Amino acid sequence: MKILCIDRNYVEANDAVSPIFFMKPNTALVERNRPFFIPEWTQNVHYEAELVLKVCKNGKYIQERFAHTYYNEIGIGIDFTAHDLQNDLITHGQPWEKAKAFDHSAPVGIFLPKERLNIEQGIRFFLKKNGEICQLGNSRDMIYSFDRIITEISQYVTIKMGDLIFTGTPSGVGSVQIGDVLEAFIEDKMLLRVPVK
Repeated sequence: MKILCIDRNYVEANDAVSPIFFMKPNTALVERNRPFFIPEWTQNVHYEAELVLKVCKNGKYIQERFAHTYYNEIGIGIDFTAHDLQNDLITHGQPWEKAKAFDHSAPVGIFLPKERLNIEQGIRFFLKKNGEICQLGNSRDMIYSFDRIITEISQYVTIKMGDLIFTGTPSGVGSVQIGDVLEAFIEDKMLLRVPVK
């Protein structure tokens, strides 16, 4: 299992001509509402709430008209980023996996069958920090649709059953501190709760 993440996929953050993606290892995954522990080597961790696709079959060079058959569940997750380290790596022209792919940097919540969600009209999702909404997004505002994302990724990387695809984050990204509690929702259903330790 691997975690594939789309960068800059909402109107206010996009300056790319095609989807940009990076990967996290399976050691980044956190399930069952377990806590997120801030690593000792960073002073500025940011949350990024994202809709997450669960891949249901293997595929390579997938045509966009068939892409919808390669995922059957949609959930929500948080792409934690060591923002201070990322900025330093970017400044020095270095890859930023250290800031994105570290252990436990990808909590995910409960997944819903995609048939229960209205993809055509757009999927509303939001993140609360300590009870206050800090991010609010809708899949209709994505630059690249779910199907386009799968088509693009599969040109370079074979997707396999069980892979997770983080589809990008809307505006509102911010930092977390020890003691914060993050709660992520699709529509009005809370699917993920992450205490920060």
